[in-house]
Amino acid sequence: MNPTRRIFRLLFAMCCLLSTGVVAAQGTSATAPQTPVRKGVTGIWRGYFITEGGEQYKLEFQIDQPTGAVRGISYSYLDQRFYGKSTMKGVFNAATSRFTIEEVRTVEVRNTGGGGTCLMNYKLAFTRSGKELFLEGTYLGKREDRANPKNNGTWGDCGGGRVYLRRVETSDFYEEPFLRRRDSISRAITPAPKTPPVARRTTPAQAAPKPPVKRPASNPVTRTTPPKPKTEQPPVTKVPTRVEPAQAEATPVPKRAEPIPVPVQTRNRENATAKVLDVYHSEILVKLYDNGEIDGDTISVYLDNKLVLAHKGLSASPLELRVKLDPGSPEHTLIMVAENMGRIPPNTSLMIVWDGDKRYEVQITSTEQKNAMVRFRYAGPAAGTP
Repeated sequence: MNPTRRIFRLLFAMCCLLSTGVVAAQGTSATAPQTPVRKGVTGIWRGYFITEGGEQYKLEFQIDQPTGAVRGISYSYLDQRFYGKSTMKGVFNAATSRFTIEEVRTVEVRNTGGGGTCLMNYKLAFTRSGKELFLEGTYLGKREDRANPKNNGTWGDCGGGRVYLRRVETSDFYEEPFLRRRDSISRAITPAPKTPPVARRTTPAQAAPKPPVKRPASNPVTRTTPPKPKTEQPPVTKVPTRVEPAQAEATPVPKRAEPIPVPVQTRNRENATAKVLDVYHSEILVKLYDNGEIDGDTISVYLDNKLVLAHKGLSASPLELRVKLDPGSPEHTLIMVAENMGRIPPNTSLMIVWDGDKRYEVQITSTEQKNAMVRFRYAGPAAGTP
């Protein structure tokens, strides 16, 4: 073969290899920046955990997730006798929506009853329901030696239980600096969407002149014909009908109890979801007891924003409420509003729900800032079906 042709073919092959290498490099460099950095679990999460013995504690997380690793602070308390604040570290897997985080060290503690402290290890699942975000799962505890952490116990020697958390906007405690920085950044970004309303104001001005052009609708002569003398004769019969409204005025008297205004408590307080129940009967029975020591807790109850129980005291005898569910409405809400905190805050109650022969138990906690809400989703047969 001619040496010149051989050199030309080698040069051509090298150029092809170089061009494919450049394309591959461009492809990798182009796709790398497209990988989204998810905020994941960053924010404030509040709810409660229930021990294996049935005790309910309030729980709040403040989480920062700058990368895959997670850091944060946890707050937990039963009442004024117990309060704990711990540092945390963990990992959030966005692909599986799994969140594992453990308390490293207790930094503040108040336990007037004496005794030691426990650290907790949480295994949670990240879920979404509409615009609301939830963390639900389990935990294990281990005994903590605050003086010498090397002597801490093993996971499980301090019990375990279930955890229910919901993402909220405000904290019941001191908001950590990493969350305040996040809020300041988001506030600096939000003013941008002020320009779209300008474009919307111009479009109605163009649409306004169009309706006057379509005058044929006002032209029909038929509008002049309807006033026939026949309409003047019925007034004689309308005289007795004027007496009938006087009788109808007596009927609205009992109806005045129906238009109950939405209370200020449900508008100005946070309505935190305590439980979502799927029920299969059009009527269910709800019983409310004082949870634990009877300390004078008083509540009001609203069904779909209508007052059904007002300023009722909780005791060992239940407050009973029969709730009729409309098959045409997919969901109904029952909101418990704390009218006081009793002798031992917060206001706690135990809700027992009977759906036919099925029994559900819900732990309720409400404060002067937060209401407890139970959502009932009707899953039975539709109206009119056998």
